Formats: sequence, C-alpha cells, structure tokens
Amino acid sequence: MNKNMIRRTIFGAALAAMAAGSIAVPALAQRDPAYAAARAAGQVGEKMDGYLGIVGSATPDLQSMVDDINIRRRAVYAERAQAQGATLEEYALTAGCLAISNTTPGEKYQAPDGSWQTRTSAPPQRDPRCP
Repeated sequence: MNKNMIRRTIFGAALAAMAAGSIAVPALAQRDPAYAAARAAGQVGEKMDGYLGIVGSATPDLQSMVDDINIRRRAVYAERAQAQGATLEEYALTAGCLAISNTTPGEKYQAPDGSWQTRTSAPPQRDPRCP
C-alpha cells in the first residue's frame, strides 16, 4: 500500500471517528463553557498537528485547559492510530486537517506557514499533506 492510500485510509477512519464525536474535541471539552468561551474569543485554535493551541498570551487556567484537552486528544489518536496501523503523528496530522476543515467563521486555526488565521467563509488554508 503506498503512502497516498495509507493517508486516505487514515483520513477515512479519522472522518468516521470525528463524525462519532471522538476526534477533534473530546465530548467533555465540547460541553465545557470555558473551552467554548476561549474558542469564541479566539484565545485557542486548531493546530495542523491535531492539537489545540493558544493564540497569544496564556493564563495558567487557559494553559491547563489546553493541556488537558491535548492529553485527551493524544490518547484518542494513539488508540486510533494503532487500530489503523498508522503512526501517532500521521493520525494526529489527519485529525488536524479535519479539525481545521471543521472550524467555523470567526474561529482560529494554524495555517501551513505556522501563523494563526481567523476562519472566514472561505475554505481554510490547509497543509499540503492533508488528504
């Protein structure tokens, strides 16, 4: 199986997991008012590597929340990557591609050049490795 086929397989599995609610943001984080407020305020955004990032200055509470979410994401990614025969990094990148694609206008995301962008009605800039 070549790399493109592997990426498509991982992408398909990640897409199914995202639809089931187990990728991008753990269910508890989705219900956390602090997370929702930080996301709406542009204090956090989706990174290309599949993890949540802090945009600008971090407070101890914000850093703690982001660390907690990222620990949960990593655990999900590791489990799913193993099930798909992929590396953690491959699976996390695919999840990052999906999370960035699923941002809504006004939300922050990391562009391929590493800069933070605010999502508009146009498609977000994505890493060329995205399936």
